[in-house]
Amino acid sequence: MSEEKDAAARLRELRAQIHEHDYRYYVLDDPVIEDAAYDALYRELRKLETAHPELDDPNSPTKRVGGTVLPAFVSKPHRLAMYSLDNAMSEEEWRDFVTRAANKLEREGQPFTRTFWVDPKFDGLALEIIYENGVYAGALTRGDGEVGEDVTENVRTVKNVPLDLRPHAVRANLPVPALLEVRGEVVMTRQDFYELNERQREQGGKIFANPRNAAAGSVRQLDSKISASRPLTFFAYAIGAQDWAGADPGWTTHSGIMAGLGKLGLPVAREGKVAGEDAVYPYFKTMGVRRPDLPFEIDGVVVKVDSLADQEALGFTGRAPRFAIALKFPAHEAETVLKRIEVQVGRTGVLTPVAILEPVSLAGVTVSRATLHNEDEIKAKDLRAGDTVVVRRAGDVIPEVVRVVPEKRPADAEPFPFPHICPSCHSPAVRAPGEAAWRCVNLACPAMLRRGIAYFVSKSGLDIEGIGNKWVKTLIDKGMVKTPADLFNLTEMDLIPMERMAEKSAANFVAAVEKAQQNATLAKLIAALGMRQVGTRTARTLAEHFRDLDGLAAATSEDLTALPDIGPEVAGSIREFFDNAANRELIERFRQIGLWPVSEPKTAVPPEATPLGGKKFLFTGTLPGMSREKAEALVEAAGGRVMKSISKKLDYLVVGADPGSKLAKAQSLGITILDAEAFQELLGEENARGETL
Repeated sequence: MSEEKDAAARLRELRAQIHEHDYRYYVLDDPVIEDAAYDALYRELRKLETAHPELDDPNSPTKRVGGTVLPAFVSKPHRLAMYSLDNAMSEEEWRDFVTRAANKLEREGQPFTRTFWVDPKFDGLALEIIYENGVYAGALTRGDGEVGEDVTENVRTVKNVPLDLRPHAVRANLPVPALLEVRGEVVMTRQDFYELNERQREQGGKIFANPRNAAAGSVRQLDSKISASRPLTFFAYAIGAQDWAGADPGWTTHSGIMAGLGKLGLPVAREGKVAGEDAVYPYFKTMGVRRPDLPFEIDGVVVKVDSLADQEALGFTGRAPRFAIALKFPAHEAETVLKRIEVQVGRTGVLTPVAILEPVSLAGVTVSRATLHNEDEIKAKDLRAGDTVVVRRAGDVIPEVVRVVPEKRPADAEPFPFPHICPSCHSPAVRAPGEAAWRCVNLACPAMLRRGIAYFVSKSGLDIEGIGNKWVKTLIDKGMVKTPADLFNLTEMDLIPMERMAEKSAANFVAAVEKAQQNATLAKLIAALGMRQVGTRTARTLAEHFRDLDGLAAATSEDLTALPDIGPEVAGSIREFFDNAANRELIERFRQIGLWPVSEPKTAVPPEATPLGGKKFLFTGTLPGMSREKAEALVEAAGGRVMKSISKKLDYLVVGADPGSKLAKAQSLGITILDAEAFQELLGEENARGETL
């Protein structure tokens, strides 16, 4: 066999293996390979593809990183129209829908089964993904329902979208479709949305109002590398055109279609189910209760007549199907008065405006502040002090000023003059071309120092116990701390003269700093540095691949982007940090004071060789005496895995105070429930490292 044939065979094998591992990780949440082994396969694939460009495959796993830049989106027609849905805002309107369907079927002489498929109504961007001969061939946005935008290259980068259905079809004993159009929604989880906005704010980029806008904006990027860097998730909920080349998948119900899509490797919502007529509205109310605990945003429930024969008989109106309806949740909005706009300075120097509001109750929470993101948003919404505004909890979590009520504007309300000088140090602020944020560029800015050092000592950083924002501010104001390294040189004699600092408090302060230094891991220290876009998860990835800060500082952008989940933006942020002379001096001071954790490169360890043996954990509620992040880190350190959601494959649900709906679901699945004490016992004294819950 020639060298090229050998390479082609190995490429096919590697691509198939990585596709399978991606499916198990992103869709099933059940990986069967360690990260280091996956990385080795991925590196081998990239190396082979570089050596053999003639064997390129547009659906290779390496194409998920993006790279195509389009001059503009091209519009293309849908083979079958993507209709919108009619809405029902009450149980009465739901019953009216059932009556209309029953009457229509009676006129057609068709018996009505009154069985429905119900699933969450995702609040994202509707897509149609096209497969030809079982292989990913393209994607369109819904557009106006008749014509959508071609987003093929961008959707290719969405990690849980399968690029090849054929292995799944073989495994499920299903025919491979000559054509299959899969319809669904691309969404962004609340946590990913929050983290994305934090990165955007630090970079001076566009701030998204809600996860839906973030998902839509991420898909509709002309540069597919930007789409690839965004944490998007796809859920399938229907099909469009299909051609099985004479074969028959055997689908006679919508529930059968959903089960079939799952068998073909497509992600579907676990919450979807078949329901009788009297069970539909209780399901809707249950989803309303569960809504805050779901990782993604939903704005209602979609109900479809389950029988495909009934669907065909019911047909469509001019704009919507007669066999489906959306049961919508009421919006969480309220009016209040915008008292004033304050501008805060973040740890990276970004000037962020904040709306100070007359307190108003919204979905059971009193809201008195809301972020306004940047100058452009204030101008676009024409926000002025004294205005009556509509406030919404974006994603039911983050307060957002939606709009002004113009008829209630005071006669003397003036446009807000956004400051072009830093409100903290009064240095000039700059707005770089293409950025939305004004940024203070004075590295000695007290506000930047305060927030940067506060982040360094926080639970997201080195977790130095007892040193909060007030102490950080006091130490900076007195000139005792100018960089994080200064904390490690403070003595009890330095601290005792300070107001409210007795001998015991000073001793506790120094002891807490020493303890943090002793317990510092490379991952913790990297996270504590506060580099833009580098949170705890990315910090762990970096610590697994570099021995110490010297190794990370020497890494090129190419070295960094070769790592899992690190794209060009993150790599650029890391390089920007280490290219700064002041930051290099800070790193050298860490070395001199002995804050120099070393990490061994990660190697593949068989799960059975670890204390927790690869067991799968999920947490709900508040754990006493320990943050969720710390508990998850303890599980991972002992060889366990932390899951994102409930499934039959979960081994343990750890329950703290005020657990969410996960508890009931875990009990229904027979999953082992652990309270805080049982969790600690399972970890054991050695693995818990002296931590108490």
